[in-house]
Amino acid sequence: MPIQPRPAPRRRAGKSPDRATPALSARTADRHTLYQVAVQNVEAEIDFVDRTYTKLRGRRARRLREDFCGTYASSCEWVRRRADNTAIGLDLDQPTLDWGRAHNHAKLKPDAAARVATIRRNVLHPPAIARGVDVLLAMNFSYWVFKTREQIIAYFRAARASLAPGGLFFLDHFGGWESMKPQQDRRREKGFTYIWDQARYNPITGDYTCHIHFKFRDGTTMRRAFTYDWRLWTLPEVRDLLAEAGFKRITVYWEGDDGKGGGNGVFRPSLTGEACAAFITYIVADPR
Repeated sequence: MPIQPRPAPRRRAGKSPDRATPALSARTADRHTLYQVAVQNVEAEIDFVDRTYTKLRGRRARRLREDFCGTYASSCEWVRRRADNTAIGLDLDQPTLDWGRAHNHAKLKPDAAARVATIRRNVLHPPAIARGVDVLLAMNFSYWVFKTREQIIAYFRAARASLAPGGLFFLDHFGGWESMKPQQDRRREKGFTYIWDQARYNPITGDYTCHIHFKFRDGTTMRRAFTYDWRLWTLPEVRDLLAEAGFKRITVYWEGDDGKGGGNGVFRPSLTGEACAAFITYIVADPR
């Protein structure tokens, strides 16, 4: 099945690089560039992964695998951090991998570039070179592409089998009562507006169709720059499925409140979450 570039309804809090965006229009803009500006914050994501692994294991992780990696920005950020870090990304969409090579991989210093690789491969069947990793990432809800219990448990089992001794599986999750509501969420960025469109949700099957659109100051709109055909798995379901797949400890890291109705970018382990309209959490699954 095709795996699309990775989405997210809202970018997580955290320090972002200064990305100056020139005058844009739907005719000239690059959808992957817009996505990385509006959606991703790989610096904050890798900060969390690195810090959490070190705290739980008492040592630093070295080998990382990024599933559904798309433009593999997280992998590139990982190899920037330390000279002995390596990364491998798996995805089925070759044009997106090629874009990542030209725009993310090419910006790395030669030593770092040599320590990151990608493979066009289904994450259900990772090659031997992509196993034995310290950290495995399945971010931006990409694992929702698996719509049945059999499929998602097969993926979670494949992920567990890919971990080295002491390895950890990192996922994220989007929920809250607004997640099931057809609606559009808009946010201004420099030079354009990002639109997260929850187009359709079927409460019987969990089928979930979402789009990303980009609107520009000249009045043009890049409609359906990305489209996602998912099942919306609830957080209790994901925890249960991970346990069924053999993970012994599944920890939810809940984001703190900034006092203004938003998240503060600080995620801490918790068994109690606020029944809010929308939330993003991290999940850390430990096989031992």
